[in-house]
Amino acid sequence: MNIDYLRKFTLKQIAESVRAGSTSPVELVELLLEQIHRTDQSVKAYVTVCEDQALESARSAEKQIKSCREVGPLHGIPVSIKDLFETEGVRTSCGSKLLGSHVPKADCSVVRRLKRAGAIILGKLNMHEFALGAITPPTRNPWNLQRIPGGSSGGPAAAIAACSALATIGSDTGGSIRIPASLCGVVGLKPTYGRVSRAGVFPESWSLDHVGPITRRVEDSAFLLSIIAGYDEMDPTSSQKKVPDYISSLRQEVAGLKVGVPRNYFFDRCDDEVHAAVTEAISVLRELRCIPIEFDFPQPNEIMAAQTTIELCESTAFHEPWLASRPDDYTPDVRLLLEQGLFIPATVYLKALRFRGLITSEVAKLFRDFDVIVTPTEPIVAPPVGEGFVELRRVEEDVTTALARYVSPFNLTGLPALSIPCGFSRNGLPIGLQIVGRHFEESTVLQVGQAYEQATDWHMRPAPIM
Repeated sequence: MNIDYLRKFTLKQIAESVRAGSTSPVELVELLLEQIHRTDQSVKAYVTVCEDQALESARSAEKQIKSCREVGPLHGIPVSIKDLFETEGVRTSCGSKLLGSHVPKADCSVVRRLKRAGAIILGKLNMHEFALGAITPPTRNPWNLQRIPGGSSGGPAAAIAACSALATIGSDTGGSIRIPASLCGVVGLKPTYGRVSRAGVFPESWSLDHVGPITRRVEDSAFLLSIIAGYDEMDPTSSQKKVPDYISSLRQEVAGLKVGVPRNYFFDRCDDEVHAAVTEAISVLRELRCIPIEFDFPQPNEIMAAQTTIELCESTAFHEPWLASRPDDYTPDVRLLLEQGLFIPATVYLKALRFRGLITSEVAKLFRDFDVIVTPTEPIVAPPVGEGFVELRRVEEDVTTALARYVSPFNLTGLPALSIPCGFSRNGLPIGLQIVGRHFEESTVLQVGQAYEQATDWHMRPAPIM
């Protein structure tokens, strides 16, 4: 077994091979550990590697298979977790000095579901401090080590791109799954708000936080979602809606599906190469007999203002005790962001909440005319490390603001959104396509993503770090 094995087969195929006894979980863990040792000094995707525990769990999983014990769908499969998720006995620092010695006594609900399905926790992945940023220092992009991976789930996306993880779980409050997925050329799914439990996940903004997978393929994300989705009594915001068979939906025909393409905003101040790649991706969907329909997206600038207001207010409210007692333990950018939230009046926050209700209803009505919306995930490819601003169409813009522009609207509205690779820039950096669906219709989003992925080969290209 070599590292190409991980790229050649889907997560479900590898899991079936493990359960059948054809693939050794021990060899699988050893292969990933070897890749971590080979790449992570440069990529820095991991903050903690659970080497001894993972090997011990792999040996136990192998014995259970040999003794013909009933096993779960992820039995013996290593999964790596963003360092925002509580993991029993394993440090959970949220990328911050404030939690540098925090070792949880219990797993969060998502990790508990993964373990119940047989997964092995391989390690904890780097993130922007408390998920409040889109850069993820010190992690680097496997496609170019002088470029950022995006954030805040930069570690998960970089690990998938570097093949130092087989599957990962991240979180997304203003794009934190889809931003790094796009910049690192992998697949990132933000499910509908409430589709996946957030119990035991350190909050950034409780009414905007989402949990979802970052993987190599669309099918891998569908497979992971089928395991982590569903109601959880520990999370009162989680939905009791039935979890569908996401894998079966991938086989459904996309011909005749209507694809909404915004005329405004999502192609404004967009890099020319990104615009060309996404336009070509829409042509591929047309060849698959999807029906593109142009439309005007409602009030995008107001959506961004409301999203920013809610995110800042809720984050600052949570962090206020630490801001008062330990302000110097925050990194400067995160402290500055949180302090801004102190100056937003409660009336402004309440107006933003009211606007969210109105705009969510208005955006939901768009889906009377089509089944999904497609946009660029990002207006740019991965910027250089240390670059604070980017110029687009002669307008200079803060990098973090640019990275959030096309993804945050679907946190405010709670819609499911998927980022998949759809091309590369001239200098070899990935470009992402975003596919958005109706509330709780992840199946349709994944179905369209799978059809596009099968018609192209972007997801098969290895990063240079390989």
